Amino acid sequence: MSSQTIEKFCVVGISVRTTNENGQSGKDIPELWNRFMTENISEKIPNKTGNAVYVIYTDYEKDHTKPYTTIIGCKVSNSASVPEGMIEKTIEQAAYAKYAVKGNILQGLVFDAWVKIWNADIQRAFTADFEVYGEKAQNPEQAEVDIFIAVK
Repeated sequence: MSSQTIEKFCVVGISVRTTNENGQSGKDIPELWNRFMTENISEKIPNKTGNAVYVIYTDYEKDHTKPYTTIIGCKVSNSASVPEGMIEKTIEQAAYAKYAVKGNILQGLVFDAWVKIWNADIQRAFTADFEVYGEKAQNPEQAEVDIFIAVK
C-alpha cells in the first residue's frame, strides 16, 4: 500500500446501485461487467483519454456495508456528450491509499483484495474508491490491477 493525492478526473460509463448485504454486489457487479463487455460500452464513450477501464464505487449511503453506486467506464477529457443510458461522475482531488494486486482475476483476485481492505484498519473517507484496469490487466491470469481507497 502507498499513499498519494489523485487529481480531479471524470469518468463516463454505466452504473448500478448495489449493496454488499446478502451478497447482492456479487450478482450486480458481474452483471454490470458482462453488459460493459458484451455491449462494447468502452467503444461508445466519447472523449476517452485512454483505454484503461475504471470501476468507481461512490455515493455510499454510509460505508461499505450499506448501498453504494458502482460505475464501470473510462476516464474522459470532458463529459459534454454523455451517451444515452450512461452517466458521468467527477472524482474530486483527494488523498488515496493505493493497493496494487497481481494474480488471476478469474480466481477472485480483486474481490479477495476488497475483503482485506474491508477488514483493514484504514481511515476511509467513503467518497469515491476505484479500480484501474490498464494494459497490465489484459491477461486475466496474470493481471495487475490498482485499487485506490479514498482516505481521510
